[in-house]
Amino acid sequence: MEAVKKDHWYFVVLVFLPFLKVAVQQGEAVHTVRLEEGMILDCLCPWEGNLSMVSWTKIPDKDPVAVFHPEYGVAFSYQYRERIEFLRKTPMDGSISLKNVTHQDIGIYHCSVQTFPQGPWTRNIQVEDLDEPPEEEEDDFTQAPTPEVLKTDTELVAELNDNLTISCNPTHNATVLQVIMEKMVHEQQWSIIGVCKKVEGGLVGEDYSDRGRIGCADSLDVSLHLVYVEQEDGGFYRCTFSTDTGIQTTTVTLTVTAPGWFSLSTYMLYIYFGAGAASLVLLVVIIIVAARHRKRNRREEYRVKLHPSQRQKWRQWQRE
Repeated sequence: MEAVKKDHWYFVVLVFLPFLKVAVQQGEAVHTVRLEEGMILDCLCPWEGNLSMVSWTKIPDKDPVAVFHPEYGVAFSYQYRERIEFLRKTPMDGSISLKNVTHQDIGIYHCSVQTFPQGPWTRNIQVEDLDEPPEEEEDDFTQAPTPEVLKTDTELVAELNDNLTISCNPTHNATVLQVIMEKMVHEQQWSIIGVCKKVEGGLVGEDYSDRGRIGCADSLDVSLHLVYVEQEDGGFYRCTFSTDTGIQTTTVTLTVTAPGWFSLSTYMLYIYFGAGAASLVLLVVIIIVAARHRKRNRREEYRVKLHPSQRQKWRQWQRE
């Protein structure tokens, strides 16, 4: 019962966290940090208390970066995975360090420290660099692969205003510990839209989606429930499974069409059915022609076997 209460409280915090961040960041000073390898973004709460959770986002779009919870652990957005470390030098420290930095890391980062009993404390940090970006920056590994090189495991087609559920299943049998669902945005980067993970006492779900509702199944399969599908919902979705045997990834492609749209697969299906029907008709015609030809041959054989005196009667009977 206590674990259920903790989970319920955790969900309440996740729901109201964006409103808390907006309320406290008005008029807040922005601290500047130079872009460099191993740079540290300080987020040390100045007062004493109990730390409930630390969340980092990149503004103005509030893109998720990293989350720390004293009981549930850490979660990272895909482009920051294995690049961010929570320093945790003191109990109220939410600072992080960032490695393998690129010019894509330039921007404003928002740190929100949820504490009890005094409430939230936040800080904005501007990461900037006066140097020009190197020319090879476009090939940096933090960029998501372009759609042309993505391997799609499942292809879905939905019409506008349809209801649809997008879900991923692991490709191999393994014990799943955590699932992260992401959507490709701007054809370049992945953005986390949902997380399902196992904790002591049950499952914890984190919903970052602006469209639809994230659900977590008992099998730790994360799904996105879309109501009234929009054109912008189309694209690539990816589920990353953290298992006891390693990392597994599945990719889903969603194509959104206008109502009554005739898909290529449906067109090919009609072609197959049409070809099958035509083949059946041709076979029936061949059987009928063959039967008539065989019947005619039998009559001719019978006529040849007749006595010359009977052939005249046979021809007369045929004319009649």
